[in-house]
Amino acid sequence: MKKIVVIQPLRAEALALFDQRSDVSYEVVTDFSKDNLLRHVVDADAITVRDAPLPEEVLAAASKVKVVSRHGVGYDNIPIDYCTSRGIPVTVVGDVNAISVAEQTMFLMLAAARAGVQLDAAVRNGDFAARSRLLGVELRGRTLLLVGFGRIGREVAKRAASFGMDILVRDPFASRTAFAGASFVDTLEEGLAAADVVSLHIPLSEATRNLIDAEALRTLKRGAIVINTARGGIVDEAALVDALKSGHVRSAGLDTFAVEPLPSGDPLISEGRVVLSPHSAALTEESLVAMGVMTARNALAGLDGNLDPALVVNRAVLKVAADAQ
Repeated sequence: MKKIVVIQPLRAEALALFDQRSDVSYEVVTDFSKDNLLRHVVDADAITVRDAPLPEEVLAAASKVKVVSRHGVGYDNIPIDYCTSRGIPVTVVGDVNAISVAEQTMFLMLAAARAGVQLDAAVRNGDFAARSRLLGVELRGRTLLLVGFGRIGREVAKRAASFGMDILVRDPFASRTAFAGASFVDTLEEGLAAADVVSLHIPLSEATRNLIDAEALRTLKRGAIVINTARGGIVDEAALVDALKSGHVRSAGLDTFAVEPLPSGDPLISEGRVVLSPHSAALTEESLVAMGVMTARNALAGLDGNLDPALVVNRAVLKVAADAQ
């Protein structure tokens, strides 16, 4: 009997896939403190995890584990280098949440462009005259820079194009024929200088941490809009607050933050021109089911030895395993 440790619950549709297997057992762990995880993973053959930290020390105790299946597309909560050194594939769910994140990106973009937070607050406070003070801008004719042009970035491009936006892309790894309506730039600086709106769709790494810093924000046109539905830490939040206060950046829409939950005294909270959501871009009813099912399928595929390489973050481990056969 192979054991799967499910760190943080999956939807019933996902757990049903485990129930259908007579050779698999699973346990759902809701307390993901390190000490508790250490007790549960010792005999695990597979691990699924959402956004809980999965420390190297916990994985070191899981001597039998054959796959770590991430419920999502980011993996900064998993020690990838350590998993690779152990030959453990780490999987993600692919494009099943791309629509949800792309729609949230457009929601934040529209709300930021049209002073949505401030106008909502004004009406609730009886200040109907705000309609003549807080004027929005149209997205039509604006230049959108997409930093990252994977599954989510391409879905955002489709929706932004329907609003009449001009699409620029900065992604040295993307196919330049992936979306006929996009123009590619060779440097981030070139894209920022041309952008009215910048939207981030890249993973967090040491190379991308604080990528949008004070200098990058100064490079943007005055009155630009910043959107981040990727990962906290890509935007230097202190620099963004300064740029908002100076008026160089018009507004922002943020779903992810360097520290989560966002601390109650954080300056972003008191800035009315920032639209905030609690790292929820991927969390729709449809997406949660799809992500859960794919997470379960990846865990089972890891146990069965038939992983889809396109969903494996550290694909080198698959070649090593094949060479050893």
